[in-house]
Amino acid sequence: MSEERVAGTNRKNIYIGATVEVVQKQHQRSGELTEGIVSRLLTNSPNHPHGIKVQLTSGKVGRVKWVLNKMQSQ
Repeated sequence: MSEERVAGTNRKNIYIGATVEVVQKQHQRSGELTEGIVSRLLTNSPNHPHGIKVQLTSGKVGRVKWVLNKMQSQ
């Protein structure tokens, strides 16, 4: 299985149920990424230079750095 990564700065690339990597507010300096599944989109604008803000199913909130598309290798 391979993985394609799409930048999280455009809202059109992010949907509820998507697997994403986010940076939480307290980890902005270190850049530590948290992987999770989107439960809510919190940014209303079509794009944001630091990433679209989302809430994960775990309840954590952060800005999306990468949307992960897991693809089956053929």
